[in-house]
Amino acid sequence: MPATITQTNATPFAATRVDPVTLDIIENALRNARTEMDATLVRTAMSPGIREQGDAFPLIADHQGRMIVGQFGSFIGGFLAGYEGTVEDGDMFFLSDPYSCDGAISHSNDWLVLLPVFRGGRLLAYTAMFGHQSDIGGKVAGSMPITARAIFEEGVRIPPVKIYARGVYNADLVRLVMHQTRKPDWCKADLNALIAACRVAARRVIEMADRFGEDLYVAATQELLARNHRAMKQLITTAIGEEPVSFEDHICDDGLGFGPYRIRCTMWREGEKVILDFDGTDPQSRASINFFLNENMFKMFFGIYMIMVFDPQILFNDGFYDLIEVRIPEGSLLKPRFPAALSGRTHALGRIFDILGGLLGQKTPEFLNAAGFSSSPHLFYSGTDAEDRYFQLFQIGFGGIPGRPLGDGPDGHSLWPGFTNVPNEFLERYFPLRIERYETEPDSGGAGLHRGGNGIHMTYRFLEPGMIAIHDDRWFTHPWGVNGGEPGARARKILEKADGTQTIIGNKVEDVEVEAGDQLHFITWGGGGWGDPLARDPDLVAREVREGLVTVDGARRYGVVVIDGQADAAATAALRAQIEAGRDGPLPLFNHGPSIEVLRAASLSETGLPAPRPPVWTRKAEAA
Repeated sequence: MPATITQTNATPFAATRVDPVTLDIIENALRNARTEMDATLVRTAMSPGIREQGDAFPLIADHQGRMIVGQFGSFIGGFLAGYEGTVEDGDMFFLSDPYSCDGAISHSNDWLVLLPVFRGGRLLAYTAMFGHQSDIGGKVAGSMPITARAIFEEGVRIPPVKIYARGVYNADLVRLVMHQTRKPDWCKADLNALIAACRVAARRVIEMADRFGEDLYVAATQELLARNHRAMKQLITTAIGEEPVSFEDHICDDGLGFGPYRIRCTMWREGEKVILDFDGTDPQSRASINFFLNENMFKMFFGIYMIMVFDPQILFNDGFYDLIEVRIPEGSLLKPRFPAALSGRTHALGRIFDILGGLLGQKTPEFLNAAGFSSSPHLFYSGTDAEDRYFQLFQIGFGGIPGRPLGDGPDGHSLWPGFTNVPNEFLERYFPLRIERYETEPDSGGAGLHRGGNGIHMTYRFLEPGMIAIHDDRWFTHPWGVNGGEPGARARKILEKADGTQTIIGNKVEDVEVEAGDQLHFITWGGGGWGDPLARDPDLVAREVREGLVTVDGARRYGVVVIDGQADAAATAALRAQIEAGRDGPLPLFNHGPSIEVLRAASLSETGLPAPRPPVWTRKAEAA
C-alpha cells in the first residue's frame, strides 16, 4: 500500500495564469531557498564530510513530489511508494535504506530527511535533504566495508519512519539510531542540520504562498515544470537520433580481486521519447560496488547532462521525466537484488556520467567530453590517540576533470561541482596527522588540444597507530580521451613506512595497519584529453612546464620540445612532423588506451598490482 496523504482541506488548487515577472521572482526565490538550505546545513553539521566538503543534497518539490530545485531529482516518489502510513501536517520523515525507497537514496550512509509542507490544511510542497554520514555502525569504521556480501554488514538501515509525528519529536527513535554509530555526536548534529535545512526551505515556501497566494505559487511551480518539459523536448528531438548508439565503460575491480565490471547503455529516440537501455551491463557483484540506480535519478542525470552541454541557462527540474524511458535489467550491477551490499556504489554512480558523455557525444562530437574524475575516492583513518581518545577521519579526494570542447579540464576538482576540499589546517587540527604534500600530479591529465585536468598527489603522515581504508577506482582502466585526445593517467596508492620502504597498495582496501610516522601517498587520476595534442599552443605547453603541471618529457606528448622553460620552435616543428608521419590513419573519436587483455598482461609491471580476475557469478540467472 502506498502512503496516504491526509489533508484537512481538499480544495483543489485553482488554475491561475502566472505573468513572467512573478514567475521569475518565484523561480529565483526557490533557487535562493536551496542555497539557504546548504548554508544552514554547513553551519550546523559537525562531520567533515558535510561541514567541510558539502556532501549533502537539497530538494524542494511541488505538491506532487516533483523536484523544482535540487540536484539528484526527486526521491519522493520512491518514498511514497515504500511508506505504508499517513502523511500529515506536522510530520517529518527519516530514512536511509535504499531497498525501502526504490533506490531513491543509494547506500545506507546517506540519511534522508523529508518534510511535507502544509498550509491551510493543504499539502503545498515537500522539502528534503540527504547527507552522507561518516559512520553508521557495521563491521568497519566508516561503515563502507569493501568485503561486505550483504547490506546487513554496512551499518544501521532505517526504513521510512516519522522522526516527527504531528509535530511531536520521536526522541527514542533518534536514541536507538545513534546507539549504532561510532560517532553519535557527529551523526546527531548532522541529523539536526538536515532537519534545520528542511525547515528553512519550508518557511520560504510558506512565505511565497503568503505573498502570492497558494494557487499562484502552485501554478508557478507547474509552469516551471512545463517550461523545462518544452526545452527538453526540443533538445531531445534535435540532439538524439533514432539510430541506436551504445557505449560501455568499466569499474576496475570489486576489492575482492575480481574485475573489471562492465556497464553498458544503448540510447535511441522513438518519436519524442528517448530510450536508455542498460542491457549488457554485468550482473550484480558479490562485493559492495553495486549501485541501486533509481530510474528517476538517472533521468535527472541525463537531463542535467543534456542541459549543461547544450543549454546551461535552463533550470533543471523533474518536468521532462515522461520524455525518457530507462530500462535496467533486474539482478544487474545497477539493479541488484536484496540484500546485495551497496556501500561502495560511488564508482558506478560516477561512471554513469562518463557513459552519458560517450552516448550523447557520438552524434555531435563537437560537444563531446572526455572521461573525467568520475568517482569520489574515500580515505578512512581511525584509531585511538595517546590520550585514549577515539578518532575517525572520512575524506573525499579530488582529481582531474576531463578536457572539454571549450577548454582544459580543471586540475584537482571534485566529481560534484559543489564539493569543497577539507582545509589541511582543519585536518591537522582535529586528527593525528600531517599533510606533507598536496599538489597537482604532473602529466596525469590526458594530452590534447584541451588538456585533461591533473589528478592530486596528497601525502598523509600518520602521527598515531591506526587503521586505514581506501575506496578508489581507475587504477586498471584508463579515463579515455576523445576527438584525438589521449587518456589520462591512472590512480596509485603507495604506503611508505617510517623506515622509508614503500609498498604499492590497492585502490580498494580496508583494515590496513599504519604506525606513527608512516606516510600514505594518495594519488588520484587525471581527466582524458580533448582534441589533437599537436594542435595545442607550444607556448602554453611551455608555460605549464614552468608551472609544474606538465613535465619536460610530458611536453613531448604534445610534440613540444621545452628547453630552459621555453618552447624551441625548430625542435618542436620537427618533433610534430615526426609524430604526424608515424600516425596510422585518422585520430580515433574515443581513445580508451590498451584493451582489457593487454591491460591484464601488463598490470603487474605497470601498476605494481596483479590484474583482477574475470568476475564469477554464482547464480545461474546472473551467469546468463
